[in-house]
Amino acid sequence: MRVGVVQFPGSCDEVDALLAAERAVGAGNAELLWHRDRDLKGVDAVVVPGGFSYGDYLRAGAIAALSPAMESVAAFARDGGPVLGICNGFQVLCEAGLLPGTMLMNVGRRFVFRQVELDVVAADTAWTRATRRGQLLSIPAKHQTGRWYAPDETVERLVADDQVVFRYAAGDNYNGSSDGIAGVCNAARNVVGLMPHPEHAVDPLTGSADGLLLFRSPLEAAGVA
Repeated sequence: MRVGVVQFPGSCDEVDALLAAERAVGAGNAELLWHRDRDLKGVDAVVVPGGFSYGDYLRAGAIAALSPAMESVAAFARDGGPVLGICNGFQVLCEAGLLPGTMLMNVGRRFVFRQVELDVVAADTAWTRATRRGQLLSIPAKHQTGRWYAPDETVERLVADDQVVFRYAAGDNYNGSSDGIAGVCNAARNVVGLMPHPEHAVDPLTGSADGLLLFRSPLEAAGVA
């Protein structure tokens, strides 16, 4: 399996995402995809990484969502390809209409960096097959515009359709996200977005290797793990 990581001007976590993917799928099996290039180079999974694409001008993720690479990512997702959006990548996927909801500024209106615990709500998506429902994952989060929001009726529909993938554990919803939601998926369950950064939690020396489970999940979904 080969994983592509999209790189935008202002991305700052694409290298960590690349290295995390290589830990899961093997060295040399992950590569950067430039935002102006429509060619996804035949990859089997795509990661849209964190950072500040285009300096978050206009709105976080709004400009990146219009990039040529994202046109190809959208087509890849429609064909069932696994796509993961991390932090700014989650913002991009929401702006591109690939995931429901939108991102608002944290309730404290400040950038916050802290370790959080995520409760796995859905373990059957392309990016959570290596986890189990109810498992707690220790993952760092770092953002200012990370308060996921959707109208109550949308939240109710997502809950009913099991499209809520992660919730912040009790006491960890510091940004005020609706219903404590930290990550969601599309109806087909191949596109997942979350605000915390699993690529920064792939080695016990950094405090947790729980994030590696997400990068291993596409292998299990493809039956090659």
